[in-house]
Amino acid sequence: MIPHRTTRVLGQLTRRVVTLVALLAITFFAVEVLPGDAVVSSLSQDASDAEFAARRAALGLDQPVLARFWHWIAGVFSGDLGTTARGQHIADLVLGRLPQTMLLGGTALVVTVLAALALGSLCVLRPGGRADRAIAGTAMVALALPEFAVATALVVVFAIWLRVLPAATGTAATSPVALVLPVIALALPQIGWNTRVVRAAFGEQLGTPHVDAAVLDGLSRRRILTHYLLPGAAPTIAAAAATSVGMVLGGAVTIEAIFNFPGLGSVLIDAVQHRDAPLVAAVVALTGALITVVLIGCDAVRAWAGGGR
Repeated sequence: MIPHRTTRVLGQLTRRVVTLVALLAITFFAVEVLPGDAVVSSLSQDASDAEFAARRAALGLDQPVLARFWHWIAGVFSGDLGTTARGQHIADLVLGRLPQTMLLGGTALVVTVLAALALGSLCVLRPGGRADRAIAGTAMVALALPEFAVATALVVVFAIWLRVLPAATGTAATSPVALVLPVIALALPQIGWNTRVVRAAFGEQLGTPHVDAAVLDGLSRRRILTHYLLPGAAPTIAAAAATSVGMVLGGAVTIEAIFNFPGLGSVLIDAVQHRDAPLVAAVVALTGALITVVLIGCDAVRAWAGGGR
């Protein structure tokens, strides 16, 4: 008999995959209804009708959209993402930009988790104190700030007024200095949200019997935090961090555009401008798959932590 925890994880896995496929279908069809044409954007204005017809047939645009989506999704599961309207291999284009986005998003996520743990720990070490109140208020403000507003403010202050950090990354995207502003712009709203989650998760653990026993034993606050509060709060903190993966990757599209960062965001913007549905869907598929893997891992951790309940 399959254990209850395994059944739950398999059920969550199925739901995640179905959600991803549904998202891809919506994305594919949404690009189709946008004004414009991928063939028109990929050929010169003086191209003949025969050239337009030949390109349309080569791209499969003479087929119904449902048939094209089915052909594309079947290719995805076999490892073939197809070609763009301009004849480029989508896999090469997308995978070539993926490391840049992973660098930006991964760095922002690490900064988010470390900052949230540090700030949440300060709050719980002195609950109700000045630091707790200041961090809680600042976290609320940071949570409400959209990434593009943070990015614009950072560019104005540090790149234009103070001139201490570059406003655009371009080919220097892997430079630590060039990553500072994009990473802060991506991480700051997530730090606000994750700090509140960490603070609340630690607060829930404060009233548990084993924590009360540790307090009565006279253990230091830092030891109670690291050995008693953190293990119990870990599943909630992990779930918040997993959710932030999607937010970071979604916000990366805007941030990459503002900072001229050569990642998947710039590929996605260019694909939408050229009405290239397979390329848009490929970017969404790749980022969606990454987010799905992280969420599945988080589901497994929570199922394991919850035992057979």
